[in-house]
Amino acid sequence: MKTWFITGTSRGFGREWAIAALDRGDKVAATARDPGALDDLVAKYGDAILPIKLDVTDREAAFAAVRQAHERSGRLDVVVNNAGYGHFGMVEEISEAEIRAQLETNVLGALWVTQAALPFLREQGGGHIIQVSSIGGVSAFMNTGAYHASKWALEGFSQSLSQEVAGFGIKVTLIEPTGYSTDWSGSSAKHSTPLPVYDQIRDAAAKARAQRFTAPGNPVATRDAILTLVDSENPPLRLFLGESPLRIAVEDYGSRLATWAHWQQVAAAAQGTQG
Repeated sequence: MKTWFITGTSRGFGREWAIAALDRGDKVAATARDPGALDDLVAKYGDAILPIKLDVTDREAAFAAVRQAHERSGRLDVVVNNAGYGHFGMVEEISEAEIRAQLETNVLGALWVTQAALPFLREQGGGHIIQVSSIGGVSAFMNTGAYHASKWALEGFSQSLSQEVAGFGIKVTLIEPTGYSTDWSGSSAKHSTPLPVYDQIRDAAAKARAQRFTAPGNPVATRDAILTLVDSENPPLRLFLGESPLRIAVEDYGSRLATWAHWQQVAAAAQGTQG
């Protein structure tokens, strides 16, 4: 039996993974801005689920929530940073308040929970931190620059983290899903005030996104993948969910490698020598 701490469990991936863990007899500390959204799970699973009210942008509250979960169960085996949202807007359209809010939730929220959990994981000699990123943490597309900025930051600190804590028996995995029916681009999304000059580009971005994700995935279908991941003795640093992320990553990185190779003579010449 594993004990889980999952943020953003009111819907989407967080809710589905909480159900997957509970169905097999694990215990889950489930956080949400509105814990009332978890009433049906409490009614079904009883003491196996601990609902906690949490806004992940509140560092003190994040530490208190993790501490509460640990006090309840005595250990933490799986910590899932799932809370987050998507922000739509061209880079020129993003306001200061909007980019700060996006980074506060998607980056700092995950950082606070991670920092809060690490002392407990180190003390018990292991654990698994799962950071919910996106194929948008590997590649980038138009009209979601703020979101990509947040996920690329999450990717960076999590890869560093994986090296820093490996000696303590702590594993780190970045989850990088394709487009899923999780309300990410629905009511939970935020939108910048559009500038008319970008209207045609915005339309092109929407059409390109529709072509990339022709059939949104079903979040329920990810349950088995997550359970397989947390039960693995040697989990990957990155795990794609869905069919399209690998294709997108191969195309993007293939283009990068070709460009870097083409410009290598210029890059090498910039090394210079001192004599």
